[in-house]
Amino acid sequence: MNSVHIRRIHLFGALLVGSLQLAWAQSQLMIYPAKGQSPQQQQQDRYNCHTWSVQQSGFDPSSPPAQAAAPSLGGASRETLRGGARGAAAGAAIGAIAGDAGKGAAIGAIAGGMKRGLQAREEQRQAASAPPAGLDNYNRAMKSCLGAMGYTVN
Repeated sequence: MNSVHIRRIHLFGALLVGSLQLAWAQSQLMIYPAKGQSPQQQQQDRYNCHTWSVQQSGFDPSSPPAQAAAPSLGGASRETLRGGARGAAAGAAIGAIAGDAGKGAAIGAIAGGMKRGLQAREEQRQAASAPPAGLDNYNRAMKSCLGAMGYTVN
C-alpha cells in the first residue's frame, strides 16, 4: 500500500471520528415538546439549552476536542517498528538455537511488527468508537434545561 492510500485511509478515519462524535451527541437525546411548542420555539429553546449546557459541562459536541482526531500515521509506524524490533530480538534468539539467527530475526521482525501494528490499529478503532469525554455531562445538562422548559427528554 503506498503512502497516498495510507493518507486517504487516515483522512477517512479522522472524518469518521468527527461524525461519530456528532452522531453520539445527536442520538443520545430524544426531545418532544410537551406543551405544544412551535418548531421555531423548539429550535430557540434547543439553542439556549445547548449554550447553557456547554457552559455547565465544559463540553461542546459541535466542536470536538482536537485530540479526538484520528491518531497520526507516525504513531502507528513507531509501534510497528517497536514490535518489529522486539520480534527480531526474539526471532534471532530462537534462530540461533535452530542454526540461522539471521533468518529467525527476519521472521521475528515481520511477525512482531505485524502483531504490534494490528494492536495499535485496534486501539485506535476502539478509541474512535467510544463516546467523547464530557458528553454525558453535556447530555445531563441538556435534559435538565429542556425539562425545565417544558419538554420531555429521553
